[in-house]
Amino acid sequence: MTREIAILLISFTVSVIAGTIIIPILKKLKVGQIERDDGPKSHLNKQGTPTMGGIVMILTMILVIIGVSVYLIQVGSSDVANKLIPILIVTIGFGLIGFIDDFKKLVLKNTKGLKPSYKMLGLLIVSVGFVLYLTQILKNGTEILIPIIKTNFTMPIYIYIPFAVFVLLATTNAINLTDGIDGLASSVSAIIITCLTVIAINAGILEISIFGSVAVGAILGFLMFNLHPAKVFMGDTGSLLLGGVISCIALYMKIPLLIVIIALVPVLETLSVMIQVIYFKKTGGKRFFKMAPLHHHFELSGWKESKVVIIFSIVTLLLCIVGINCI
Repeated sequence: MTREIAILLISFTVSVIAGTIIIPILKKLKVGQIERDDGPKSHLNKQGTPTMGGIVMILTMILVIIGVSVYLIQVGSSDVANKLIPILIVTIGFGLIGFIDDFKKLVLKNTKGLKPSYKMLGLLIVSVGFVLYLTQILKNGTEILIPIIKTNFTMPIYIYIPFAVFVLLATTNAINLTDGIDGLASSVSAIIITCLTVIAINAGILEISIFGSVAVGAILGFLMFNLHPAKVFMGDTGSLLLGGVISCIALYMKIPLLIVIIALVPVLETLSVMIQVIYFKKTGGKRFFKMAPLHHHFELSGWKESKVVIIFSIVTLLLCIVGINCI
């Protein structure tokens, strides 16, 4: 535990330093947020706030994990280092797809950004690559833990691969939808990844406890600039990265079903969008929620941004405590 705390603090420090350097650069490049006209009116004053801040987390994770890997190799733990790098590459892969989308929209001024089909194809390629790494190279097996009843279930490989790919795609998109209020996606993700890291520490899965500690430190450092009123937004660069971190760790530890419990807030955010779209089409233009995703519904119901973040974070914390006791 002492090791993980030290790594977290190092990652946090690097993240704060990186944010201090990168955010002014984003301002100079005028990489500003574009707010929806039909959204909460309080969001209109965020127009122009630097986004693509997920670069801060990506850079931090790369620097710290490479540094930790070099140290592990020197002390004779090259096997752990060799497992850390592939997880880093995959999660950064998700972030890079978000970066391309952000870059096209904000730097090249292409309002449509990356075509949804191309975006999904990119996420699919990274997801399939990670699942094949788990099953064919790491030989991690196809069993998963069923929470609550605490029983392992082994899936046939032809079912496990599409299931695991679905988990990766669904989680990245769920975190992406959760990102819409200052500090919301970062706070919720930090709590979820902390929960997964604690599970890894208890299970003695060193590569994941280290990776999770680095990720949490990077998120908390970024959160220093992302809390209301935000000085920077993470953009798809950050939200897809965080979704990748959560789903990759869960699949690696064979507990993907736990995501439904500990990441219930992002799950509900996703369901709110689906319900809104279906209801809108079925009723000829009526809305089930005042606005989707769910956090905007609460905003339009009179909740302040800070209240939404606090409540959603508390709910996530409680669900994580429940989740730890379900495995």
